[in-house]
Amino acid sequence: MKYIDWLEDWLENYVRPSVKPRTYDRYAVVVRQHIAADLGRRDMEELTPLALQQFLTGLLRGGNRRTGAGLSGSSVNTVISVLRASLVAARSLGLTGSVAADGLKRPRLSARKVECFTAAEQKKIEQAVLGGKKDKLLGIVLCLYSGLRVGELIALQWSDMDFAGGTLSVSRSCHDGKYGLIIDEPKTADSRRLIPLPKQLLPLLKALKKRSISPYVVSEDGGPMCVRSYQRSFELLLKKLKLPHRGFHSLRHTFATRALECGMDVRTLAEILGHSNPTVTLNRYAHSLMEHKTEMMNRLGRLL
Repeated sequence: MKYIDWLEDWLENYVRPSVKPRTYDRYAVVVRQHIAADLGRRDMEELTPLALQQFLTGLLRGGNRRTGAGLSGSSVNTVISVLRASLVAARSLGLTGSVAADGLKRPRLSARKVECFTAAEQKKIEQAVLGGKKDKLLGIVLCLYSGLRVGELIALQWSDMDFAGGTLSVSRSCHDGKYGLIIDEPKTADSRRLIPLPKQLLPLLKALKKRSISPYVVSEDGGPMCVRSYQRSFELLLKKLKLPHRGFHSLRHTFATRALECGMDVRTLAEILGHSNPTVTLNRYAHSLMEHKTEMMNRLGRLL
């Protein structure tokens, strides 16, 4: 039996019924883009530990089909997860005698650098959005003051807003699927959360709601936007303002950094961001915390 034939059965009958649509889509993309043309053509008995490890080494060296560069360690780890889960299921059905993926060596992951905008850059973005005529871009400012992920922003509805209490509720997220936007549960259980909003932001949101013809806070022609389309709008805004390119997630990092600079404690920030525990937040923003502490010590030093 060819491995690709088993992968297609596995995706449809084992993965799709048991995971979120987003996870299924990610696994299907891994199979289509990275496995099908190479390992997928081989018979199941050809999938030896050495053959799998050589395949992964090739991905690390030049697995990006668009650029020819190597895949990141994180991407290769996802490939390993697909290989192992599919072969474990195959063994349970007697399609293979052992799981060749058990001993695969996972690549070392380098810590991601947290990128955020400076206070001056943030002000420039805010002024451009608030002085412009594109209502949809107000979501960028909302992210700067709430730490929302892009999928949470796009899925946000006016019914999630409590203007009297000054809060918004995160109860959905979304991602771009093969046939359009897929709205789903939040990323994790901790991602369900209530976020207090700065009072200065509430009048802007109220005014936007009055003008809106959509149940969604960020909309285009009355419906929700595609995630990639909104990310592209953000990229074009940065280009227009001649600011360095940073991913949309940098808005979330910027919120966290400003919050720490203002003295917010890590536990409160973790709850607002939807992290499982404060340790996650501390590890991710340790550099920002150290910079803040250094600045505080320098201020104290000026008193000498």
